[in-house]
Amino acid sequence: MATNPMAQFEVYRIGPEIKLGSIDISFTNSSLFMVISSLTILLIFNLGSKKNSLLPSKVQLLTELSYTFVSKMISDTAGSKAKPYFSFIFSLFMFVLFCNMFGMMPYSFTVTSHIIVTFVLAFFVFTGVTIIGFMKHGLGYLKLFVPSGVPTLLLPLIIIIEVISYLSRPISLSVRLFANMLAGHTMMKVFGGFVISLGIVGGWLPLSFSVALTGLEILVAFLQAYVFAILTCIYLNDALNLHH
Repeated sequence: MATNPMAQFEVYRIGPEIKLGSIDISFTNSSLFMVISSLTILLIFNLGSKKNSLLPSKVQLLTELSYTFVSKMISDTAGSKAKPYFSFIFSLFMFVLFCNMFGMMPYSFTVTSHIIVTFVLAFFVFTGVTIIGFMKHGLGYLKLFVPSGVPTLLLPLIIIIEVISYLSRPISLSVRLFANMLAGHTMMKVFGGFVISLGIVGGWLPLSFSVALTGLEILVAFLQAYVFAILTCIYLNDALNLHH
């Protein structure tokens, strides 16, 4: 019997039940893979920064390439004013990337396949960027909703559209990541079920699709982390430079 492809996204408690009032804050499989991802990032970058040799090891090379990649992404999209926020964007990119990649391993759990996780990350980005915008420009930050060169007659409509677009940022940012990870892992599970049910004789075609889909999902896992980080940089650029 083929397994339910949605069963892989089930969140279950690990250990005793812990409640804060009526809120269940028990440790779950989702929490476990968040911790694993975070500890792996810390371990890799701790090992990579211990010995800075002219002939770098593979771990040191990985850390240096990651640093350069994110630094260039920030410079290209948000400019030099965004450099103080490098640590946050770098941490965000690596956390999403490792959560995505760990989700590709057999018997693992994909943290970013849950909308609540991606929405909290996106809402945190949205709130932080909005605070930075008002701290830097004061009420002048509201000029972001008034594009230059718009005829006065169309201004009320344009402002409404701009405000809705701005408020929808955390929704679009979170749904994009969640939907891609959910859909990709569901398809992989479906094709895997076809391989098992059809057996050796008829399973070669879905097996070939599964292999190709796995390669595609690894690429998507990286691209979605990149898109999440670069959109954060774009939003930060709006807050710092007030392009309108």
